Amino acid sequence: MPAIHRIITGMLVLAFATPADAQFFRRRVIEIGPPKDTPPYEAEVWPFPPPDPKSWWDEKWPKAGEEADPFGGRRVRRGERLPSIDNGVDASTYRLWGLMPLQWQLLRGDEMILEVWTRPTATVRQTVTRVSVRGDDRVFVQGRAGLACCEAGIGRRLGFDRELPAGSADRFHSLRNHWVWKSPRDVRVAEAGAAEAVCVEGVAYDMTLLTAQGARTVRRACDLAEVGEGSEVLEAVIGASLGQDPRYDLIFRGGADFSAARTAYRQLIESGGQLKPDTQSRFRPPGQEPQPEPEPDPVTRPAAPAGAPRP
Repeated sequence: MPAIHRIITGMLVLAFATPADAQFFRRRVIEIGPPKDTPPYEAEVWPFPPPDPKSWWDEKWPKAGEEADPFGGRRVRRGERLPSIDNGVDASTYRLWGLMPLQWQLLRGDEMILEVWTRPTATVRQTVTRVSVRGDDRVFVQGRAGLACCEAGIGRRLGFDRELPAGSADRFHSLRNHWVWKSPRDVRVAEAGAAEAVCVEGVAYDMTLLTAQGARTVRRACDLAEVGEGSEVLEAVIGASLGQDPRYDLIFRGGADFSAARTAYRQLIESGGQLKPDTQSRFRPPGQEPQPEPEPDPVTRPAAPAGAPRP
């Protein structure tokens, strides 16, 4: 009986214990992670010993795969020259986007690069898409996207470097002799019996073809008939980049479908219209990329008064 009384007394003590008394039975909380005053470069490797600061510069870093630079490691041979690019994008701008500058690409034989810059007028979400076709018929796609305004870097920049499936080279080789590369760099839509259209809002596409023989850049903006002239190039390049990153795909909500632009271009030609050279355009020398502007504020409509009929 005394033993039973002791057990019952102990249970009653635990049942009526105050919070201060109950702390005796709580487990000790163990903090996980580095101490609060740990320097950032030490916190990254905690709980291991901090690295030697000198190793940041002396030790070798892993190199990116050939997907990030398909034509890397080449040396200029006697008689060869690096290409002269006139798309208005400076080499430092390419590096800001995390791409090897187009001015540094050394191509030989039937190798080629197709590059498309998309610049919408209603948003600062720009993209750079590059497809590289090597002499061994291996094809690589590189995509970059980000907010190109209004800070020193590219805000929320994302990117990917992938190799396309075997057999993809034929589609891009067929675009080397596309008629868009033989047309004027900047054009205006001239419909039969109508005034020339003026670009106000839309998306501008800067398309560049780089081969061993040189580079050619054309710009098609806003009007569907303008864009339709290069629809095959846009569908091939942008289509190759989709499916790699959902954040990138979100910019191209309609996918790589430029059928409406192709139809508008065909109807323009069949009706007697044409794409005339834009005499007011100015060729942008390297480094004279158009200055980005902030996105316009969204339009807010005033709230309807109570009891007003709905439209």
